[in-house]
Amino acid sequence: MNFFRKLVNWYFRRNSLPYWSIFILDVLILFVSGAISFWIFSNWTEMTTRMPMLLASLFVYVALSVIGIRYFHTYAGIVRYSSFIDLMRVAYANILSLALALGVHVFMFSAPSQYFEPLSGRQIVLMFVIATLIMWGMRVLVKTVYDVSTADNRALRVLVYGAQSGGVGLAESIRTQTPRRFILKGFISHNRRLRHNELVGEKVFTMEDDLRKVVEDYHIGAVLVSPYRTNDFRKNQDLQDLLIGMGVKIFMAQNAIEVEKLGEEDEKSEMVDIQLKEVSVEDLLPRAEIKVDMKSVGELLSGRRVLITGSAGSIGSEMVRQIATCKPASMMLIDQAETPQHDLRLMMAKEFPNIDVHVVVTTVCSHSRMDAIFNQFRPEYVFHAAAYKHVPMMEDNPSEAIMNNVYGTKVIADLSVKYGVRKFVMVSTDKAVNPTNVMGCSKRICEIYVQTLDRAIKTTQYGGHSSLFTSSLPASSLPVTQFVTTRFGNVLGSNGSVIPLFREQIRNGGPVTVTHPDIIRYFMLIPEACKLVLEAGTKGNGGEIFVFDMGRPVKIADLAKRMISLSGAKNVKIEYTGLREGEKLFEEVLNDKETTKPTFHKKIRIAEVRPYDYDQVCKDIDDLIAVSKRYDDMETVRKMKQIVPEYKSNNSVYEELDLPAKTVASKHVAEMS
Repeated sequence: MNFFRKLVNWYFRRNSLPYWSIFILDVLILFVSGAISFWIFSNWTEMTTRMPMLLASLFVYVALSVIGIRYFHTYAGIVRYSSFIDLMRVAYANILSLALALGVHVFMFSAPSQYFEPLSGRQIVLMFVIATLIMWGMRVLVKTVYDVSTADNRALRVLVYGAQSGGVGLAESIRTQTPRRFILKGFISHNRRLRHNELVGEKVFTMEDDLRKVVEDYHIGAVLVSPYRTNDFRKNQDLQDLLIGMGVKIFMAQNAIEVEKLGEEDEKSEMVDIQLKEVSVEDLLPRAEIKVDMKSVGELLSGRRVLITGSAGSIGSEMVRQIATCKPASMMLIDQAETPQHDLRLMMAKEFPNIDVHVVVTTVCSHSRMDAIFNQFRPEYVFHAAAYKHVPMMEDNPSEAIMNNVYGTKVIADLSVKYGVRKFVMVSTDKAVNPTNVMGCSKRICEIYVQTLDRAIKTTQYGGHSSLFTSSLPASSLPVTQFVTTRFGNVLGSNGSVIPLFREQIRNGGPVTVTHPDIIRYFMLIPEACKLVLEAGTKGNGGEIFVFDMGRPVKIADLAKRMISLSGAKNVKIEYTGLREGEKLFEEVLNDKETTKPTFHKKIRIAEVRPYDYDQVCKDIDDLIAVSKRYDDMETVRKMKQIVPEYKSNNSVYEELDLPAKTVASKHVAEMS
């Protein structure tokens, strides 16, 4: 037994036997099959007497068989991975060889009997039948021994979600893995016609079956999702809940998104080198596929000078990667975070070595530094993603929110006009709609300024502000800057997202903190959000606020429960801490007085907002910046509310600013008494 195990291990440690070894083995099988066929229709004495002449005849038949073997390449496959196709090649080769052997059968009888012992017609047929069966048996035996010898007791018993060619390809792929990670026990399909059929020897189950019982009876440890069925699986919340609740792991292909983009499933497709990974909660969030015309975006940005602020952030860094693929002439990357900027610099040097990149560590609030950068670099496109975004932090630091978000945006916008930038694209947030916190209101003020500035440039109202133009280049020779705003919600995996926070809390044993049982949020993948920003930004005509279709909202409490289940952690509780300062139960992309109109993309719409007077907006913002420099939080927020009347604080110390004066006075008297 030990010798057999050592022999098996020695053989299967090798990549594969050389093709000539399989060829010689098949030839020997043909010789043996011919001898057996002759012996069956004669006797042992006659066979031993005529052995030399028999071998000569068999040599002729085998030589003819080489034609079939060579034509169908029966020796080319790796025996341990033999499939039905390999067995059919053997059959086709032997059928062709049989036809050739029967063709020369007549001539063999006319040959001298002292040299040849020709086989009869039925002996020839039997010879190739026996040879086919032995060749099949040899391949099946080697494959079976290989499967048994490489089986791992730790391998998971799995079902494959998807029963068409993608699922079958995935099943065949996992069967050839070494060491064996998964043991296939069946398929899950939405096609009722496939119910209780078999694929590659395993049963097909449908949604009509009691899948809970199937999981229990077959001791299923995981479900593998076909790359072509990822979206279907994401939409099937009931199945997800069933599997997660029973502790079944879920695996998806890492390249599932690319496969899905191929469109309808190709019935001849093969799953080659599928890399499976256990899913995270981000993989299971339902979302519709977003198709963006990146070709036209690339044509607009190719060969251009592009400046990106906030380049080290979650959105900014992804925009850097996507814009770099468009082959711009040069890129200026600005952020005040030194270490992330350094990492970004290394990434660009490695992945985009042919692009002229300037990585600068500075703040957008430094007007003199920004002016020098614009004067030297002369950007044609500006993507402004720099901003403070954490709601609780900005509630405690409203002056910093104004200086970084509002003043920083004003600096970059004004310099864009001064130096003739073709297009300025600002990344905003859904928290700017009916804001309930300082951060959201600061972004709404940014929206108001850039939209009003765009309108002022296109009218005579802007004529009196010629100081914004550089003296070295007359205003008449500069292109008119177009200002575009993009507004969307939370992105998965961004800095400060709840998902990394929940993951860390689960790792530490809990509790997982959720602010409110009913709080909901919209989520979008960072790459998808950035693609929409690029398409909206490059195709906008200026003055628009583009809002994105964020899909279905997600209940944060359900998200936390699902993450706990997926982690496999036990006894991790959810703790409701109450809404944070300035936090809403749900976010909006439009306020009550705003409407939308369609655009060039079904996922992007234009918000129709009320216009503002440019001179008044400039005066209000200048006053706001002056107030913020005194670091009087209450007065700073009071001025913000004057600029944005719909800003109503929620769960915040600034709520008293929303109360009538008499109510506030009465409240203070009550507190004193």
